[in-house]
Amino acid sequence: MENQKLYISMYHYTRDLLHSRYPGIKGLDVESFKRQLDFMMANFNIVTMEQVLDYYAGGKLPENPLLLTFDDGYIDNYTVALPILKERHLQGSFFIIGKTINEHQLLDVNKLHYILACADIMKLMADVKEQMDRHRGTEFVFPSTDELYEKYAVANRFDNKETIFVKRMLQTALPERLRNIISSNLFSKYVGITEEQLAYELYLNKDQIKLMQDNGMFIGVHSYEHYWLGNTDKEKVRQDLTKALEVMDEFIDKSAWVMNYPYGSYNDDVLEIVKEKGAVLGLSTNVRVADLTKDNRLLLPRFDCNDFPPKSEKFKEEF
Repeated sequence: MENQKLYISMYHYTRDLLHSRYPGIKGLDVESFKRQLDFMMANFNIVTMEQVLDYYAGGKLPENPLLLTFDDGYIDNYTVALPILKERHLQGSFFIIGKTINEHQLLDVNKLHYILACADIMKLMADVKEQMDRHRGTEFVFPSTDELYEKYAVANRFDNKETIFVKRMLQTALPERLRNIISSNLFSKYVGITEEQLAYELYLNKDQIKLMQDNGMFIGVHSYEHYWLGNTDKEKVRQDLTKALEVMDEFIDKSAWVMNYPYGSYNDDVLEIVKEKGAVLGLSTNVRVADLTKDNRLLLPRFDCNDFPPKSEKFKEEF
């Protein structure tokens, strides 16, 4: 069988960064988003999620196909991405975190985004280390700060080692309740509004998601709590996905839905549960072109939007 390649682009924030309250947030500004879509339309055939699913049922994709995916369910999806996509007659696939529309609580991942946007990274790292040392040995048991720094402070293609260290401490390495405590303390110190205010400003609500779907956008699942699922107990993963599917029920087909793994984190147990619960496709954060004839359909790789012009041409590289 001839290889069927599919480029997949991943977006998070799309906004007028310069004039926003937090210009330091890592996102794609509006003009770059428009220019990127125009480049993609000139060089690819932008396809819908339904076309990709139909391929697995025996259908065909056009030459040089590309799929647009958006993670986390931010209000920018509705206020910025939707009208720009509609104007160009394109579909985006939007993956929603259940807790954000069900409980209107600010997630730790977003507390961290806004802390990083507001704080000097060296001061922030010192704060994180100080709070780790203060809480170690009380109700929380975890390795020494030096040991954790040695293990996790490793730069990647987007962040320096100090930023990665802070992210990993507050995303996965520390006990969950301690991550909540430290994140909230730092949010209060650096960000300048309450968590509740930001939660209501940041995320889509059900009416907006419904309107996006009515306008041709595809809606998928991005878990309930936004855990690193690959580092999470199997029963907790099952509970998380069960709850996510309940919350997302009105937007998805529970017998044939699409999964997007938070942080790209999964393991064999996660894949087993996702498949058992009816997922027919899954998106990872592995960076390369997807080969639909060879890749596990529950683990399709994606490029970041920064891998395409006007940001870069890394989508041409082999990772």
